[in-house]
Amino acid sequence: MAQPAFQPESAAYVSPEDYLRLEREADFKHEYYQGEVRSMAGAGYAHNLICANLTGELYTQLRGKGCSVVGSDQRLQIMSGSAFVYPDLTVICGPPKFNEEKNPDTLLNPTLVVEVLSPTTSQYDRSEKFMLYRQVPSLRQYLTLDAQSIHAELHTRDELDRWVLTETRNLTTVLDLSSIACQVPLAEVYANTDLTDFNS
Repeated sequence: MAQPAFQPESAAYVSPEDYLRLEREADFKHEYYQGEVRSMAGAGYAHNLICANLTGELYTQLRGKGCSVVGSDQRLQIMSGSAFVYPDLTVICGPPKFNEEKNPDTLLNPTLVVEVLSPTTSQYDRSEKFMLYRQVPSLRQYLTLDAQSIHAELHTRDELDRWVLTETRNLTTVLDLSSIACQVPLAEVYANTDLTDFNS
């Protein structure tokens, strides 16, 4: 198996330009934060199934609405240029905007971002990564889904630019993804995962 172009253990500063150049040549995905390159681990079955379930639900509901859903290979640039990340799922409404016209592979204008949490990424996705996402002007909602139990946290940006949290562990809940005009039953998101650790 080919080795990644990056050596993430190196403490040397990497510029955003060098990161993008090397990332486009790499065999494996890496995220970037303030000069530091971080390799990404693979995902488990439940994680992948949750992503697939939600993608299917959104694809069906978004048809003809001018919005598109894309998966975890879509790179996103934080507007300051200090970070590049790969959300598990991204929805773009309207024409997509990219950081370079000649390389339309790094997205600038997501409407909804979803992260499926694992034990190793949960704290990062809820804190530091959410802090980065809040810097994206176009982002209206941020959804996290636990891959080990029934647990959804939906952050919605209100008209005063405040982020309002709606949290549930109830499998009968319908997620109000108002930013993309979708209503998604949590039961469909967790379908076939055999997760029963939830509060009714």
